Amino acid sequence: MELDLLYEIDAPKPWPGKHPYGQKAVEQRAYHEAIEQIKLADRIGFHTSWHVEHHFREGRSHSPAPEVLLGALSQVTEQIRLGFGVTLTPHPFTPPMRVAEKVATADILSKGRVEWGTGRSTPMEQTAFGVDREESRGQWKEAIEAIVQMWDQEYFEFHGKYLDFPRRMVTPRPYQDPHPPCWMAANSNDSAALAGKYGLGLLSFTTLKPLEELQKQVDQYRAAARNPEPLTNVTQNKIASYTLVHCTPTMADAEEDGIWESVLWWYQNLAEFTIEWELPHLPPAEQEKAFPELRRSREEGFNPRAFNDADMIIVGTPEQCIEKMKRYVDIGVDELICYKQFGHLSHESIMRSLDLIGREVMPEIEAYSRQVAAKRKASA
Repeated sequence: MELDLLYEIDAPKPWPGKHPYGQKAVEQRAYHEAIEQIKLADRIGFHTSWHVEHHFREGRSHSPAPEVLLGALSQVTEQIRLGFGVTLTPHPFTPPMRVAEKVATADILSKGRVEWGTGRSTPMEQTAFGVDREESRGQWKEAIEAIVQMWDQEYFEFHGKYLDFPRRMVTPRPYQDPHPPCWMAANSNDSAALAGKYGLGLLSFTTLKPLEELQKQVDQYRAAARNPEPLTNVTQNKIASYTLVHCTPTMADAEEDGIWESVLWWYQNLAEFTIEWELPHLPPAEQEKAFPELRRSREEGFNPRAFNDADMIIVGTPEQCIEKMKRYVDIGVDELICYKQFGHLSHESIMRSLDLIGREVMPEIEAYSRQVAAKRKASA
């Protein structure tokens, strides 16, 4: 199992001073600190740094243009792969030809280090961009099919249900041949199975999901991936799952860093934002199904230590983090995406945590992953 990173560019409120100056100061610091953290992760040996595309999510996610950040990172890193986590592909967000152009450009600048995640977003963003929720999956699928053809054909022409595009040469071409690996973000077992069916990598962007539930998603994906109907020219069978991660020499150090306050901020921001902005856009029946773990936790009261005890988040000493991460290896996760820059954790504490993971955690996880892979191969 490889270790990845995820960045949303948190800008926690309250913002100091008069608007917009306080907001600007927090955002600018978060971007520059993220770059410094990723430069360190590149030297340490993290596999991929994933960057979201989100719009209008104050506080938790100020990253609407990941292609710009990935372009900057391509010039200050050497080994770490750079992931769109994700491009929002329903057509009103960004026309497919623009997605093809920006992903290919980032791939050239990074000399072939791009991972291309795709997704449909949530009702709040879809409504603002005029995306028809019922049509969003069809648009997502058609966009991927069209983009791959744009990269493959010298001159491209397309007349589909949603895209009517005249004969043009779409430039530039990706650095990777035939194109960057494609992933799909999924929150449900059905979506995970769809990713497997289409031969796409699975980005399991789940929210506080028990590992038993994650195991079900992994199983659904693997079953569907056995006989894929590939949507792109790069067939994948890989699962990447994300959670909050903070590693310190002692648990007392983590608490001194403010870990529980930061986890609580992250959770409360997500819960309040979801209730205010996401659920009102859903029909009542869908509201009841949406974010079940989030609702249950909110009703029962949120205790960040309980989520850590259940390994839904990974906080603790190197030894504790290793044991928690081993459970993800056992489940069958290929890449564990570590969400590091969240809440009010200081830049210095995040840098210390990254360094500690690189020195003490990563070698142990690599060795354990090789052992598990050998046992699976022997019993296959």
